[in-house]
Amino acid sequence: MIRHATIADVSRIAEILIFAKRMNYRNIFKNDKVSFGEMQVYPLAKRYIDNSNELKGMWVYDDEFVKGVININGKQIVELYVDSFFENQGIGSILIKYAIEQLDCDFLWVLEKNIKAIRFYQKHGFVITEEKQYERGTIEYIVKMKR
Repeated sequence: MIRHATIADVSRIAEILIFAKRMNYRNIFKNDKVSFGEMQVYPLAKRYIDNSNELKGMWVYDDEFVKGVININGKQIVELYVDSFFENQGIGSILIKYAIEQLDCDFLWVLEKNIKAIRFYQKHGFVITEEKQYERGTIEYIVKMKR
């Protein structure tokens, strides 16, 4: 079931986000100080607890417990992550279809080197546009994808 995220979900959301980002971005950024120093589950969970308004655009896939999360801002998909233990089970596809069909999302930004994510989004009707910019605080590019 897909539902709005709640304060009760922040521990799982933070866990999914931190571990998925480590798994997907460590090879791109090659910065262990960020991956294992700055990126920690507890501070992220606490940030959501202290600023619960940040959960307004977050939706979770929950079938017994939270297995995936998607963050929406207007028509933009800001983040979409699935717990690595549940990848390749269709959860990401369910979340993105929900964002497209129910929330009218039609664009996102993705790391240019994140080929796995780009292929996933292409499978769901997104195409890479000519727009790209540096990911904040890095030398890596993000590219805009649109439906």
